[in-house]
Amino acid sequence: MAAGKAQRQHQISKILADNPVTSQAQLVDLLGDEGVTATQATVSRDLEDLGAIKVRVPGGATVYAIPEHPTDQLAPQDHVRRVLGEWLVEVERSGDLVVLRTPPGSAHVVASVLDRSSISNLVGTVAGDDTLLAIAAEGKGAAVASELSQLAGLPQ
Repeated sequence: MAAGKAQRQHQISKILADNPVTSQAQLVDLLGDEGVTATQATVSRDLEDLGAIKVRVPGGATVYAIPEHPTDQLAPQDHVRRVLGEWLVEVERSGDLVVLRTPPGSAHVVASVLDRSSISNLVGTVAGDDTLLAIAAEGKGAAVASELSQLAGLPQ
């Protein structure tokens, strides 16, 4: 499969998080196992773009790792509560989908903090202008909707 740069780099990040990768050739092979075709030169550029570094692991081997950036860190619970309290005006659930409403132009703010939150069973979000969709794990929509309502101080 010819993956775009963003998709390929996302796959590289996942591979490095799940596997001790010691060489670019090994990474090319692991990408191939995932159906992503890339050359060693492309992988080299991707690793540089991602800020990957070699770190020593127990046993003395060196493996590729991507340092965490602030946007990758979890948002503190009090920050999540403050953002939801300020911007979330309505929570409605349909199965494992939770529809969240915000003032116009604010959905991306709420989506960003939810994507970096530690809310259990929240798979991800999709934001529009004043509405966002929070996707809950299978069978967990009611629990996620309840937690989001509670954090925002909304009636349940």
